[in-house]
Amino acid sequence: MKTGLKPLLWSGAALLLLLLLAVPVLNLPALLFIMVPYVVLYSTLSRGAFVLHVLPVWIAAALIAGPAVLIIGLFFLVPAIVMGHLYRKQTPAAKVIRVVGVIILAQLMLELLVFELVLDLSLLDAMSTTIRDTFDSVMAQSALATEWSPEHTELLISTIINMIPLTFIVLAYVYAVLSHYVARRVVIRNGLDVPAFAKAKDWRLPRVLVIYYLIAYVLDLFMNSTSESFLAVALMNLVPLLSYVFAIQAIGFFFYIAHHRDWNRAVPVLIAIPVLLIPPLSLIGVLDTAFPIRKAFTKSH
Repeated sequence: MKTGLKPLLWSGAALLLLLLLAVPVLNLPALLFIMVPYVVLYSTLSRGAFVLHVLPVWIAAALIAGPAVLIIGLFFLVPAIVMGHLYRKQTPAAKVIRVVGVIILAQLMLELLVFELVLDLSLLDAMSTTIRDTFDSVMAQSALATEWSPEHTELLISTIINMIPLTFIVLAYVYAVLSHYVARRVVIRNGLDVPAFAKAKDWRLPRVLVIYYLIAYVLDLFMNSTSESFLAVALMNLVPLLSYVFAIQAIGFFFYIAHHRDWNRAVPVLIAIPVLLIPPLSLIGVLDTAFPIRKAFTKSH
């Protein structure tokens, strides 16, 4: 069993993050990095040593902050163990992100199902009620435009509910990327060789995604905006999701140009901000995927 100061420090970090989950304001940053200690411990220790380090942490957290924090901790423990296992196998970073993202997404969907079937608590209904009560209160104070009606509120609620799959997908993969970004650097310093993610300038999407995007976009144009059919809801999530994917491709395109034009590294980072915030700019990523436009910039250089 591997022992030493570093595993004890990471066990202490895991305990601290669990305790911070019960502290307002600090619970959000704690939530963002809660997977990291478990990834580091699992990838650098034997399974038995991992259990011996984590078990006292969970017992202490339950005694100090209550068992509620362990529910959140358990949610992130599973993808953390999977990420640590993939690190030990030296799995490519793209596959690590993909697998861990899918696991987090599946857990989010399963959580909704468990609350609905086991606890008889509908989070969707609770969300709808909260939004409806908020708008009713604002309307009672005449703080909304006179054109706003209860029908608008119901349409907003329906849109938010229908966009939950997209929200979950984005959250799952952003969280997987963030955890991997931090955990990989720590694990490497502990002597474990973990493959790096491809550099931004080398990001390339398969061209078939362009065809899928065009089909989804055209179908969405002819779809009734108020429809709640499966196809309508699927397109409502698929079109913006693919738009985000191509926005990331567009960022890779600008990193490619920056590399060949010897731009300052800060330039493509600054360009990435409007690309992510302004959806039409994702068209650059579509063009970069569909056509060999990078060659033009390489030749001109």
